[in-house]
Amino acid sequence: MDSETQHVHTGGRDVVVDLTRQAEQWCAGRGDGLLHVFVPHATAGIAILETGAGSDDDLIAALGDLLPADDRWQHRHGTPGHGRSHVMPALVPPYATVPVLDGRLALGTWQSICLVDLNVDNPDREVRFSFLASA
Repeated sequence: MDSETQHVHTGGRDVVVDLTRQAEQWCAGRGDGLLHVFVPHATAGIAILETGAGSDDDLIAALGDLLPADDRWQHRHGTPGHGRSHVMPALVPPYATVPVLDGRLALGTWQSICLVDLNVDNPDREVRFSFLASA
């Protein structure tokens, strides 16, 4: 298995960051296998969804409805509502696996690999790309 960590700056707001281009470049020339994308943070997730047509904004809005940034959370350090960021990975897991065929991601037409981050206290993330080649 080949693996590499990439750094992503998410800034100080709720955000969906499209990682598809980085993943495509990283998988280019690797043949057939699986790409596993993992974010080693307790407050971020990886989602596969359409971007650019409003779905990324809809996801942030839906997570805001499900996980409000207020003082209801028992996990209370950081900015108000920080505890919601620790619950979010139960809804948007910290990983995704995508087939790779002949060095190309086998995503659907409108699918993108995205980092989802609601933690405004940590603007820098690491994302691990791991490639498991077929036998």
